[in-house]
Amino acid sequence: MTLRLRYVAGVSPAKWLRAWAERRPDQPLEAVRVEQPEQLDELLRGDADLAFVRLPVETEGLHRIPLWEEIAVAVLPKDHALADAGEVTLADLAGEPTAPEQPDPAMTVELVAAGTGYAILPHSLARLHHRRDVTAIPVTDAAPTRIALVWRVERDDADIQEFVGVVRGRTTRSSRGDGDAAEAPEAQAKRGAVAKKTGKAGSAGRGASARTGRTPRKRGGRGR
Repeated sequence: MTLRLRYVAGVSPAKWLRAWAERRPDQPLEAVRVEQPEQLDELLRGDADLAFVRLPVETEGLHRIPLWEEIAVAVLPKDHALADAGEVTLADLAGEPTAPEQPDPAMTVELVAAGTGYAILPHSLARLHHRRDVTAIPVTDAAPTRIALVWRVERDDADIQEFVGVVRGRTTRSSRGDGDAAEAPEAQAKRGAVAKKTGKAGSAGRGASARTGRTPRKRGGRGR
């Protein structure tokens, strides 16, 4: 039986697919990208087994493992007055027009390029839909977004847990301990307390925060 994985734009599951293929060549894995507004649809219908989603989502009936954070960036036209800034704050953008938000982030970026205003997006989406006529600048005081792995409570079997282990960095030799167990949202606080008490870092398998690849430039202490 094929394990069916869905993931939103901005998530690159290639490393986990390679690890899974090496560990479980007997178990095919189908990975399909889905649009964010429909990121849970197939999972809830039973047409998918796991999904990398962008929080927040309704988690009733789901296990959830929060993974990495995505920094927020302001997507601006290349000729914008702030286009050369290393970073900006929300106060810097106050009074600036915003581009009409579209269900497809690529269309939102296209509207930015057309001069309708700026948009704030997760860095991964801004990078995915980058154009030569726009630029993306970190917004230092904008709330980040977070990616999580979710699956249905009733579908919590050995194959699911093995894929969870791949994402969390467990090797084939390591056992599934209490601190690594699949968790519903209400169990996460308890896990954090246990991990702290035992000295186990709960960072295995977390992705690094998205990086812009640019060196932020201080702007005279604005927004500090």
